[in-house]
Amino acid sequence: MFNTDIPLILDSHHLHLEISQSSQVSEQNYSTPGASRRAWINQLCLEAFLPWFESEMAPDAKVSVNHAALPSFWELFNGTPITFDNYRLVLIPTLAVDNDELRVPQEWVDIPEFAADYYIGVEVNPDDSFIKIFGYTTHEKLNNKGFLDNNDRTYSLESEDLIDDINVLAVAWEFNTSETLRAEITPLESIPQAQAKNFLERLGNSEVKFPRLEVPFSVWGSLIAQSSWQKKLYAKRQGLPVEQSMTQWLQEGITNLSQMWGWEKKEFAMASSGMRSSAAVQGLSKELIIADNTYELRIFPREEGEDTIWKFELRNPVAGGKIPAGFKLRLLTEDLEEFENNQDIAKVSTDVLYVEVILEPGEGLIWETEPVAEDWEREVLRF
Repeated sequence: MFNTDIPLILDSHHLHLEISQSSQVSEQNYSTPGASRRAWINQLCLEAFLPWFESEMAPDAKVSVNHAALPSFWELFNGTPITFDNYRLVLIPTLAVDNDELRVPQEWVDIPEFAADYYIGVEVNPDDSFIKIFGYTTHEKLNNKGFLDNNDRTYSLESEDLIDDINVLAVAWEFNTSETLRAEITPLESIPQAQAKNFLERLGNSEVKFPRLEVPFSVWGSLIAQSSWQKKLYAKRQGLPVEQSMTQWLQEGITNLSQMWGWEKKEFAMASSGMRSSAAVQGLSKELIIADNTYELRIFPREEGEDTIWKFELRNPVAGGKIPAGFKLRLLTEDLEEFENNQDIAKVSTDVLYVEVILEPGEGLIWETEPVAEDWEREVLRF
């Protein structure tokens, strides 16, 4: 079953995978030494586990958030989410060597947007350059048999309740076992924007060492379940600007926060009206996966008299590629309200979908597509 090109060692129960000497652990700022160490072991764990998992079990496996957004998780709590074949798992690395229990942060269990089907305990041994998969469990078992420690907000499950051989997963998928994977999760009530801003200001202070323990879990969970608030909290704890406008991104360059959303600054060649020549324009680009195909969302300004018109385009980046009939590109206000001419619909396959808007300085918009883009997260773009 195993690919011999990937170095590994097997004992009687547990899979060991080598930490490659060429592993690229990216340098990133974190607000505390503990957060920095947490990020380090998560990166080592991910780089050792994911190539093996892709090769041997799930060819479509991938980190379920933009890689640039992972620091916004590791700044706050332990674990790395991976999606594959309509399932979700969370890697829970630890430096502990006794492996007598699996300890999972409450965020991965009780926040509906973060919850997974499987939780995999991983011992990380940097000195000897290996990781050991010491066991896994399901959300249902963790929720019903695990112990929730309200002091550090972690679910713990004893080792005897874990399945220690990860290959059992492959057997379960092969025979389509009807095991219940997820327990029912009580939805968290959203918190008003003004209250969220107050918590952002308070918890964004890097002198607060454990922000996840500073407020009731219902409040904390609601706050970070909104991806934009989670990313802003990370940025604030790093002393980075929390909100920059699209104009600032174009003038001053892409920030860490915009990279977390997957944006990059690009130059587009725009055909001049009635002319064969083209002019270059600076804009922002984001890759989208929609219905298993890759598309590009572009945003760029153009001047018309005294007005600045912002153009949103959805394109197929492949030469000659089309936008299929039925696709929609839609803009909403930051209060999720529609407005006149806020969407474009492909009635037949077409080269591009676009919406143009004139905005006041500081105004915000939200974009969305139908079908919904893979891993789409609602974000407010400030202009």
